[in-house]
Amino acid sequence: MPTVEADRLLVARVRGGDEAAWRELIDRYEGRLLAFAESRLGQRQTAEDVVQESFLGFLVSLPNYDDATPLESYLFSITAHKLTDALRRSGRRPTIPLLVPDEDGKSDEPAGRGRRASSMARSAEGRGIERTVIANCLRELISQWKAKHEWERLKCMELLFAAGLPNKDAADRLGISQQAVANHKQFVVVKLKEAAAKARLRDFDPGDYGAG
Repeated sequence: MPTVEADRLLVARVRGGDEAAWRELIDRYEGRLLAFAESRLGQRQTAEDVVQESFLGFLVSLPNYDDATPLESYLFSITAHKLTDALRRSGRRPTIPLLVPDEDGKSDEPAGRGRRASSMARSAEGRGIERTVIANCLRELISQWKAKHEWERLKCMELLFAAGLPNKDAADRLGISQQAVANHKQFVVVKLKEAAAKARLRDFDPGDYGAG
């Protein structure tokens, strides 16, 4: 079994964009995650899909991953969360504890610890997904503004979100009314909420990212 330090070094390489490290991480944990998922689902193909989603979830949440959390626990917690989603989609309820298995395949991790790790995984993964949705939405809006030569709106958003200026200062800098600034900002907030709804993000608050 890999040591905690070995996992930390592996994650550091993945963070550095080392594709070989990413393949090594998958090779190291895919088998156990697949056995864990298949034992709960009883379906090989669905289990493979869950494990694939779990690795994707880890990759998305990587910027928020805390090295103090054992990589193994973190990956199994994400998988447990994905398993719950898969069971719900199929109209089933998880009747077997979705905890990290030991060497014998038994789920003997304390329930409290399992819940904490799972909560951390969901929180980090969710935040990473939110950032991706926001980035994609803003990228599309900026492209549209440039194509339509809506420079006032673009400059206004740069001052509000990039420079962090309050509405009044942005209005003074651009020589427009505070109401105009508020209107530009509200337009973007609406677009972000629409993107979040389309991505089925729950409890999304644009204010967490300076767009409230």
